Order: sequence, then structure tokens, then C-alpha cells
Amino acid sequence: MTVESTAARKPRKRTGAKDPTGKAKGAAPDLVQLLTPEGKRTRPRTGRNAEFAAYVSDITPEDLRGLYRDMVLTRRFDAEATSLQRQGELGLWASLLGQEAAQIGSGRATRDDDYVFPTYREHGVAWCRGVDPTNLLGMFRGVNNGGWDPNSNNFHLYTIVIGSQALHATGYAMGVAKDGADAAVIAYFGDGASSQGDVAEAFTFSAVYNAPVVFFCQNNQWAISEPTEKQTRVPLYQRAQGFGFPGVRVDGNDVLACLAVTRWALERARNGEGPTLVEAFTYRMGAHTTSDDPTKYRADEEREAWEAKDPIARLRAHLESQGHADEAFFAELDTESETLGRRVRDAVRAMPDPDRYAIFENVYADGHALVDEERAQFAAYQASFADDQADKEVV
Repeated sequence: MTVESTAARKPRKRTGAKDPTGKAKGAAPDLVQLLTPEGKRTRPRTGRNAEFAAYVSDITPEDLRGLYRDMVLTRRFDAEATSLQRQGELGLWASLLGQEAAQIGSGRATRDDDYVFPTYREHGVAWCRGVDPTNLLGMFRGVNNGGWDPNSNNFHLYTIVIGSQALHATGYAMGVAKDGADAAVIAYFGDGASSQGDVAEAFTFSAVYNAPVVFFCQNNQWAISEPTEKQTRVPLYQRAQGFGFPGVRVDGNDVLACLAVTRWALERARNGEGPTLVEAFTYRMGAHTTSDDPTKYRADEEREAWEAKDPIARLRAHLESQGHADEAFFAELDTESETLGRRVRDAVRAMPDPDRYAIFENVYADGHALVDEERAQFAAYQASFADDQADKEVV
């Protein structure tokens, strides 16, 4: 066999190959966007984007100012929390910098009777659910295990274990369906969590039981130091197809698009149409947490490119260009932001130390000899410090 005939038998590289969704490989995934990075409102008249645009057709200038206020105050609170950690007032902090539109847009799409399962970065969603920002800080200061009653706002406690809240949300949604309630559930997680088995199991159960749940994935491009392209071979939203429910990728820096798509997904859930996966394509402009140094694994040019898509600057440009907000509005909001920052600082520094013996409580429903012994040993250890007279009185 000649060299030429061998080469002729090699399979030729095909052009125009398709991925499982029917799109040409290498083609940009569909992205729902209703507000461009320059602040221009898109008004599609046909196609799927037009369908989503209908979900925010009732947005008024006052509503837009409200969304802008939400994002600005959330960012201000987040910045204050980061500063407090750097000053030693918090043990750790997970910043949402850059993800305000994804959180505020989706958070404002929920109804009071919907139930939210967050991770540990959903400070903007907590704001939308009426959770006082200072209550988010107790766990990061080490003075409590949560800081708020989940049933008061239908906003679950922060979940540190990666991906487990997707299962919790699915189970809760299955219960909602069995109760016949007119409500939906939304679970938040990141691109890294989408690789967890818990999330895959949640997808399976939610699809099989047609659970009224929305999976809201904030793809901020980095699972700590692991980029998204090393986590998946296809865009994250396309994973939903393999489980039998729809997935949508939305511009996560476009608050209007996030609001519209989440309204649509929640409506599907309430109407008995089952789960939806929403991938909010956004960017974590800061560190994963305050213990992380993103300069070790990503280039400054990457962040600069995403800063041009800043969600707050985008909405401000729209407000100004349309005459929906004046300088007095922005000045008043700046003042409100500083007031919030001072309130957060004062509240954190005034938090009382936790009862150091609380760890021994509620371990068992009744008393337990071993726990009692351990408590006594701990009390003796604490009493050994000369300046801790209070512990010497503990029995």
C-alpha cells in the first residue's frame, strides 16, 4: 500500500460539525441580552429574545431606579464586608463583586411565597428577600451559625458544602408540588458546583418528579482557580438537555435579562412544567474569598475586559441616556450607601461573643454522660486562664 493510498483512507476532517444541540461547533451559544454593555435597551420583535423581553415589558423608570439602587447598595455592603475582613473583624468573606445583576435580577423575580436556597455568595438575593445585611455577617464573624430565621423570608441559611443545596431545593420543591401549593423554588450555585454529583442528582430527581424548581447557575468563569473551559466540554446550560428539561444562558451582567428569564423560569415551575436551568454568564471581578489571590491564576486583561461590562455602569448609562435619573438621585444614593456602610461597621463590631459552651447543647435530646464530661473538661480548661474569672463559676 502506497503512502498516497494510506492518506486517502484517512478520514477527512469534516466542516460544519454540529454539537448535540444542532448548533455548529465553535458557534457562540445563544445569549439572552436585553441591555447592552453600553446601556442600550434592545427590543427584539421576533424570536426567543422577544418572548423573554415580554416579561419585562411592564418595567417603569421607577422600577429601573429600584434595580439600580439594589445593585449599588449590595455592592457597597459587599465592599464594607471585605474591608471588615481585612481589618480582622471577619474570619472570611466571599465577595459578589461583578455578579450584582445576576442576583438582583433573579432575586426580584421571586414572589414572597417562593423559597430560595443560596450558597454563600448570594448577598444580593438576600437583600431582595428582606434579610438584613448585618445578619449575613454573623457566621463569617464566628458568632452564630446563620443569623436569620429561614422561614421569615423563605430564604434558607447559607450553604458552605458545594452543591448540596441543589438537592435540598429539589426535595423542598417536590414537597411543594405534593402540597399543591402555587409556589416555586430556586437554587443558586456556581459553575464549579455544577460539576458536583449532588447537582447531577438534583437534576435527575427534579426532572423525574417534575419538581417546580429553578436551578440558577452563576457562571463567574472561575471555580476558585479552575476556569470553566476545564470543567465542561459544552456550555453549562446545555447540560439540562440530557436530563430532560430546558436550559437558558442569560447575560449575567444584564439585570433586565436576568429578571426576565427568571420570571419565565419561575412561571414554568408554578404552572407545573417542571425544572429549568438558567446559566447567568457573568464574572467574579474579585477574589473567590478573601483568602484567595486571583492574580496568581488569571490575567489583568481578562478582568479589564469584564469591567467594561460592569452591570451597575451599564444600567446607569441607560438611566442617564433615557433621562430616567438625575444627579440628585445618584447623589442621594451615594449618601444612602455611606449610611449603610457605617451601619454595617457598627453592627459587626457590636456583635456579642457567642456562648462558648453552646457547642455542647442540643447534641442529644436528653443528657449524655460523655458530653457532660467533655463540657466539664472544657470548663476546667477555660478556668485555667487567670483573666477568665467567669469560667471559674461554671459548673
